[in-house]
Order: sequence, then C-alpha cells, then structure tokens
Amino acid sequence: MKRLGIHSFVWTGGQTQEGLEMALEKSAEHGYRCIEFAYLRPELFDLDRLARKSQELDVQIGVTMGLPPEKDVSAEEPERVAAGKAMLADAVRAVRDVGGDKLGGILYSAHTKYSRQPTVDGWKNSVEAIAETADLAEAAGVDLVLELVNRFESNLLNTTAQGLKFIDDTGSAHVRLHLDTFHMQIEEADPAAAIRLAGDRIGYFHIGESNRGYLGDGTIQWEPVFDALVDIGYDRDIVFESFSAAIVDESLSLACAIWRDTWTENDPLAAHAKQFIELKWAEAQRRRATNART
Repeated sequence: MKRLGIHSFVWTGGQTQEGLEMALEKSAEHGYRCIEFAYLRPELFDLDRLARKSQELDVQIGVTMGLPPEKDVSAEEPERVAAGKAMLADAVRAVRDVGGDKLGGILYSAHTKYSRQPTVDGWKNSVEAIAETADLAEAAGVDLVLELVNRFESNLLNTTAQGLKFIDDTGSAHVRLHLDTFHMQIEEADPAAAIRLAGDRIGYFHIGESNRGYLGDGTIQWEPVFDALVDIGYDRDIVFESFSAAIVDESLSLACAIWRDTWTENDPLAAHAKQFIELKWAEAQRRRATNART
C-alpha cells in the first residue's frame, strides 16, 4: 500500500469550495495521505487553491466520476459518444490542474441502472473513447483507472475478467483497473481470486463495506481480501469509501441507492476505518511472513 486515503463524501457533499477544503483538512487531521474528490468542474471550483491546500497538508488528490446518460461513451449515438469523450478530456485537464494523480470511476459508460444489454458497437465505442482518454491522461501525468461496479450501476464492466478484456481491447498500457470491495462482493464469486487475477493491473483500490457503513459491520470477509492484496505486492493507493444521506446530496443517494443511513457522524467513522484498514494490512503482512518461513 502506497497511501491510505478517504473519499471526500465522508466529509462533504462536495458542492462548495469551502466543503472541499474542509474535507482536505479533516482528512489530514485523521492521518489520511490522500483524498478522493468527485468530478471537479473548473467553473465551480478554484483548482489552484485546492492544489495549494493539498500540497500544504501533504494530502494527494485523486478524482473519480461517472458519466451521465447523455454523455455515455458506450452508447451507439455518435453525439452522445462525442459528448462523453469531451467530458473525459475536461476531467483529465481538471485532475492535472488540481495537482491530482489519477482519474477513476465509471468512465466507460453512464452511471445508471440500464434497461438493456450492452451492445457490440457500444463496447467498441467505449474502448475507443477510453484509449483516446488514456493518451490524454498519460500526457498529463494522470493515471487512468476504470472502476468495476455492480450490475445496478453499469451494464458494461461488472467483473475483473470483463475489465481485463476491456483494457486489453484498448491496447493501452496506461489503463488499469479500479477495484472496489463493495461491488466485488456482489459480482465476484471469489473477490480474493479476482484480486490475484488482476495482479499488477490494479491501479486503485476502494475499501467499502457491504452496507456502505462501518468496516466489519457487514458481510465482507476481509482477511482473504487483504491477504490477496499483500500477496500480489499491491503498492498503490487504498481509499476508504462510505456514503450517508446525512452528508451527500440527493442525486448521489439515488444513484447509489442510499436508502438508509448506516452512520451520521463522520469523525468516528473515519477514525475507525483508518484503524481497521491498517490493522488488517499489518495482519496480512504477518501471515505472509509466517507462511514464507514455514
């Protein structure tokens, strides 16, 4: 693990400059070394100021997003694909300008519950769009990572095997996978096996409980997950993600089906998550060392 981070939605809905700066400060206060922001529209935020705050606090910024249906690069309509490509290009520039090091999320389709199967042409359009975006990201010094999400949030990439096929189709070495334990416990038969399958093609990793709340309060078996990450030598960022309607806005609550709050106070949640992840990581390292000696 390179750095341990936290999603800004633990602290703020993200609609204001003051909220994002507060999220940076709270993350640093709790000892997190990176933070994840949602899509940063340059016309709404002072990116230079956020970049300076990030540097002052030594908290690295990453950005994730999902495309809206009217800008779906996996659509068949050329105008929707073109609009999606433009949004992705704008996002790469915003990440660069805020001093961020990665752009992730549902970049390959809309973030929505689809009412149809994906199409061959839609897959091809998405592959082409991501390949083009990868070139822009590489030139900007920004990692491009594709989040694999559950069937209710995209119809295109739900499993590690699908994600690996997709990035192979892009032909780009700059595209990696963004795995998330919340989504994996829905879609993967064996999340630990999926982590090992992806190996060094994982560029970013989300830790989230099955109920989106406190780690250890749900159904995820954490030891195999951390054992797999240690076994593959994962050396990139791990970020804790949790949502509550007490913090995030209604649109995200609807998109992510946050129908009940598993927490309302963010400070204890953030403190617990950091302790939990660091403990599980250290335990996995000890198990690996013990196994290596026997």
